[in-house]
Amino acid sequence: MRLFSNCALILVLVLALAATACDNKQTTLPTAPEVVKTTETFTGTIGINGAATHAFFTTGIGTLTATLTVLDPAETETIGLSMGTWNGVTCAIVLANDKAVLTSVVTGAVSTSVGSLCVRVYDTGGLVGPTNYEVQVVHP
Repeated sequence: MRLFSNCALILVLVLALAATACDNKQTTLPTAPEVVKTTETFTGTIGINGAATHAFFTTGIGTLTATLTVLDPAETETIGLSMGTWNGVTCAIVLANDKAVLTSVVTGAVSTSVGSLCVRVYDTGGLVGPTNYEVQVVHP
């Protein structure tokens, strides 16, 4: 009789597992919220041996880009374009392109949800006079 009781218990467990496996409910896993991107445009003029730094703040994790969109009067000149962290006083450079031309892009990644970052443009020795620039930064 004891063998029958153990067999009955096993049968009940197998049926319970089968019923659970046949459940039609679909489990939906949570998805990460979509990162909202912000575009900021920074403009100015740098002279021979000059530089300009612009600070911006991120509110999410993800990719950021800085694109040199205007270089005037000479669109063929090269300047420096860099990005880094901003401490309220200085820009600690993390990524740099010392030979940036019009449409050059510097790409990085933001790994903390809130951060103070900066973009910097500077003469690398090729400017012959004041040069207007525009940099577009797209960031989370």
